[in-house]
Amino acid sequence: MVANLFAFLPQDLRYGFRVLAKSPAFSLIAILTLALGIGANTAIFSVVNGVLLNPLPFRQPEQLVSMFQKIKNFDNGSISYPNFKDWQRMNTTFAGMAAYRSTGFNLSGNGEPERLHGGMISAGFFEILGVNPVLGRTFTADEDRIGANPAVMITEGLWQRKFGGRKDIIGQRMILDDVGRTIVGVIPSNFHLRIQNFQRGGPLNDVYVPVGEYNEPKFYNERGSGWGLDAIGRLKPGVTLQQAREDMERVSRDLTAAYPDVNSGKAANVISLKDEMVGNMAPVLFVLLGAVAFVLLISCVNVANLLLARSTARQNEFAIRIALGAGQHRVIRQLLTESLLLSLIGGALGLVVGKFGTTAALATVPRTLPRAEDIGLDPRVLLFTFALSVLAGIIFGLMPAWKASQSSVSRQLIESGRALAGSRGGAQSIFVIGELAMALVLLIGAGLMIRTLIGLWASDPGFNPKNLMSLELSGPASFKGASADVIRSAYRQLHDKLASTPGVETVSLSWGAHPMGSDSEDFFWFVGRPKPAHPGDYPMAIEYDVEPDYLKAMQIPLKRGRFFTAADNEHSAPVAVIDESMAEQYFPGQDPIGQYLDFNTNPSEVDKLPNPQIIGIVGHVNQWGLDSDGPGSLHSEIYLSLAQVPDKQLARGGVATDVFVRLHTAGATNLAALRSRVLEFNSGMVVHNPENMEKTVADSVSNKRFTMTLLGVFALLALLLASTGIYGVLSYMVGQRTKEIGVRLALGAQKLDVLGMVLKDGARMTLAGIFIGLVGALALTRLMRTMLYGVRPSDPLTFVSVAAVLGAVAMLACYLPARRAMKVDPMEALRHQ
Repeated sequence: MVANLFAFLPQDLRYGFRVLAKSPAFSLIAILTLALGIGANTAIFSVVNGVLLNPLPFRQPEQLVSMFQKIKNFDNGSISYPNFKDWQRMNTTFAGMAAYRSTGFNLSGNGEPERLHGGMISAGFFEILGVNPVLGRTFTADEDRIGANPAVMITEGLWQRKFGGRKDIIGQRMILDDVGRTIVGVIPSNFHLRIQNFQRGGPLNDVYVPVGEYNEPKFYNERGSGWGLDAIGRLKPGVTLQQAREDMERVSRDLTAAYPDVNSGKAANVISLKDEMVGNMAPVLFVLLGAVAFVLLISCVNVANLLLARSTARQNEFAIRIALGAGQHRVIRQLLTESLLLSLIGGALGLVVGKFGTTAALATVPRTLPRAEDIGLDPRVLLFTFALSVLAGIIFGLMPAWKASQSSVSRQLIESGRALAGSRGGAQSIFVIGELAMALVLLIGAGLMIRTLIGLWASDPGFNPKNLMSLELSGPASFKGASADVIRSAYRQLHDKLASTPGVETVSLSWGAHPMGSDSEDFFWFVGRPKPAHPGDYPMAIEYDVEPDYLKAMQIPLKRGRFFTAADNEHSAPVAVIDESMAEQYFPGQDPIGQYLDFNTNPSEVDKLPNPQIIGIVGHVNQWGLDSDGPGSLHSEIYLSLAQVPDKQLARGGVATDVFVRLHTAGATNLAALRSRVLEFNSGMVVHNPENMEKTVADSVSNKRFTMTLLGVFALLALLLASTGIYGVLSYMVGQRTKEIGVRLALGAQKLDVLGMVLKDGARMTLAGIFIGLVGALALTRLMRTMLYGVRPSDPLTFVSVAAVLGAVAMLACYLPARRAMKVDPMEALRHQ
């Protein structure tokens, strides 16, 4: 049988091509319909493949893990450097472990000072990942310590941009933060690692320095703070992730027993590196893949309906072939060959659609989308498209082939001269009901995401992002170690320079947390209340160190009391302001103004702060984003006066600050004007990371906007295909019932009766599709629960409104063939039968 199959295959293909060429309009519509469905699936699968399915581009990636320190409020908290060193020493399941943290450097001595994005890494970091330098080497253990000769690794991009790709770059010097460093290696440009505190959501690093040489006593010696330090590790061969977790649980218990004051309540959190890179995108991508599969099914249904109508017109041909000796299996094989030809041609065109679709999808993805550089049309995507094309051809070709094989030869030959009256297109009606149901599910999903975004945009972020911009200032390293008076004077001069820039309404310098950007937390307690036994049991709050104009710049409302004034400086008693969320949590039904905060939670703390007094309460700011500031996140917020930052802390930080600038009107000033004012103060200053705060707010919901956009596109495509499908089926049914309609009209039926008859058929299919779609949506939209905000997966308003829209569009599609039925001439219809 197999031999016969291949023997007839060339003949079937030749005949199939001739049949398709005889009906170019039919073939073109079918191919374009399939190309849209297959192309959309190819585009989304390429994203799923690149993000979720492809292995990480590192050596033996299944052995790689990300490591964090689990603390109160944060499962992925930062690791203190002393704890990390003990993790390295005490574990038994890791072949290697390396720490990292993000930072930045001012590059000088080679043209205008420039801010570079950098990473501090342990020796062995790139060896663990299996990444080899383009030139030179990686850091040695001797370079990863305090007092070592300063070394640096640069990226291939910086090497080409700043040094012209010179081969003699190894051993040359470059000046970072006024420190001369020896270039020891060049990291390849195809190295992409976007994980917490390492390039996630931001630009790629330019340089790397050893983390162990960071000469900051609190970082190097104290276990109470993490300083944004995380780690990666490689498991020993044969070690499972669960075994590594159990091993690190033991290490955490031993460290808690050894250092109960600072390690109480802390534990290691070990997750696979791939899971850390992918984050929470897996559910989103699988929902999109399911949605686009519906689009393909609707495309297949439409083509199947076209083939059903066409097979009815070819019944006489099939009957003659069977009468001449061709078996029914031969006819089925011929029809399946034709449908496979359609699908393969549609699949080839779908690859082109998928290529452009992938490019369009990447243009709309959020900058936080992981592994975007791995997305493309690789062999797995090509195989997926081919398999999808074959499957689609079989799906939409089976029903017409089966129907053709069931026809009676004798009956067909007897009736070949006249139309088969009474055919109601039952299979086609079922198909239309199915595609209407699938379209409704997609439309409801898109509607829920639209409702989500509308709710998010209507929510109050706690500040007004309109006409607000932020930027960062980094001064020369000569400011580090300067007296506190010098640094405070520098900040006041910078404030005045920026505030006097034309177009600027208000300016505030800021340390600590950046709303919807970076975060900074501190442990605290209230004076007069019993303290927890261990510092690790103290609550945490988000900390902002700001100037008096901060509320005006951010337009955060003052609820009670007062905010900082110029009198709240280094010579006055320390003060603090808390947000309303913190007031409600710790002072329900009480007045917190006048109470004192205690930040001296760590007995070994070097810089003990005087206890500040609470002087005011301000509105809550959504620190984590419009959609991420929910019940599970840290809400308490504390504001401290930047002028009252302790002297030693100022000296460590030097002149480096965030700046929030409120403009009189959008575009009232530009970055060049602000930079010019800063350089008037000191030519060694670098202005970097400018950000429009409206964009910052928008970026906080970029994942949901991405999902809504694609679901909306798929839903509209499904609506178009479904309405086309119901139009095509009713047109076919009207054509089949021309004699019946003619008889009805000849016997006295009114044209409105005919209109009602056809619309009734369309209404039955539409209502059935809507009912099935509503049931399906109730079940499937539950998968979107984590993607929604402020709306339930079964939101009645969305379900009812979307069903009404689909019903209206479907009935409009029904009206056109119904009008044609009204125009049937009874005598003409009867004459042709």
